[in-house]
Amino acid sequence: MSTPILALILVTGSASTLWFLSLILKDAGIIDIFWAPGFFIVATITALAQNTLSLRSVMILVLTALWAERLGAHLLARWRASPVEDRRYAAMRADGEFWWKSLFRVFWLQAVILWTISWPLQAAIARGGVPFGPLDAIGGAVALAGIMIEAVADRQLARFKQDPANRGGVMDGGIWAWSRHPNYFGNALMWWGFWFIAASAGAWWTVFAPLAMTFLLLRVSGVALLEKDIAERRPGYAAYVRNTSAFVPLPPKARARR
Repeated sequence: MSTPILALILVTGSASTLWFLSLILKDAGIIDIFWAPGFFIVATITALAQNTLSLRSVMILVLTALWAERLGAHLLARWRASPVEDRRYAAMRADGEFWWKSLFRVFWLQAVILWTISWPLQAAIARGGVPFGPLDAIGGAVALAGIMIEAVADRQLARFKQDPANRGGVMDGGIWAWSRHPNYFGNALMWWGFWFIAASAGAWWTVFAPLAMTFLLLRVSGVALLEKDIAERRPGYAAYVRNTSAFVPLPPKARARR
């Protein structure tokens, strides 16, 4: 059995186990916690299949471990603190028969997307024999920058939400003054960094992965989904939109005029 197929079976099996657990908990949001750790699992399985660990492989494993531990812990804490199921899954549940549909529409779908997006990691690790080059170093630095931006953004937003005085308000301070979704930008940046590493190993064709991830973050599960009705729930959000870049961090318009 090929390593990529083994990785697909492993992440799909893990998602299936989480689906069964979600039936007991009546909360499909548990799958979100698996997202980042799932990539580390794929990277580890791919690395274990190689005869030796290259410098490129070690760098990828370290970066994915840092990201998986940080984001996994963050999402776990957020999930445990929430008394209700994420509104995305709650809306799906309202359609009826969600208990079995969620296996395909949520858990297996996320597993397949995870495996597809992970191809730069798989290809870069599998081509450990290709010498480590400048593009590897650039990719590692870009990926690390993305991980740090995402971590800072998540931390700032979590602190903002912890203050009862901010209930219903708009987080427009810190890095959020430069981008309405800096956490998503950091995530996209990380994947472009991983692609640079894969490209250095000769796997240029894996560019579909960061392109797909960026598209998902902008048009599907990220920016577009969150901003669909947020202005109705947070009165100050319309002004925030006018003054702040949606994705790529840029100087705030209001600040630029002063």
